Amino acid sequence: MMEKLYLITGTADLLERLVPLGVKLVQLRVKDAAPADLRVQTIRARECCAKHGAQLILNDYWELALELGLDFVHLGQEDMDAADFGALRRAGVRYGLSTHDDDELERALALDPAYVALGPVYPTILKQMKWAPQGVDRVREWKSRVGQTPLVAIGGLTPERAVGVLHAGADSAAVVTDIQLADSPEARTQEWLATLRDV
Repeated sequence: MMEKLYLITGTADLLERLVPLGVKLVQLRVKDAAPADLRVQTIRARECCAKHGAQLILNDYWELALELGLDFVHLGQEDMDAADFGALRRAGVRYGLSTHDDDELERALALDPAYVALGPVYPTILKQMKWAPQGVDRVREWKSRVGQTPLVAIGGLTPERAVGVLHAGADSAAVVTDIQLADSPEARTQEWLATLRDV
């Protein structure tokens, strides 16, 4: 059972501020950090999540996840090319996989992921995308195709849009910039939690 709110943070600092508010599913998505810094941030995130009963998912760095004994990673399509899925399975590490089109969905489902992510659902400022916004109808289509595999919607989501994608069949709504760039990430996180509580 996936949590409705899937928080993605770019730093352990932000993760440590938001997880205590009641976030139960969080991805640490560190970009351009030195290996030593990445390791320290990951250990901090692991400890914070353990303390508060939250599931930590590490983005990209599957080898570090194996080394530190983490049990969940997220991999983009490029990361999938290099990942040792056999090693992840042997270690009991679950993995979520990004998808944007039909070919990527087929590839992801063949690897028996813990979830499939679809994005961007709405326009996003997080990164340049070669894909146009997928829209809520695509969420419905993807849900019909993934079967029992949980579906995560990502890209341009606000609490109100998240309600829509959950009603369309997504199991979880992933949020990055709407919280990270908020004047008060704490207050915005609480808005998200309150909005999604009864969806």
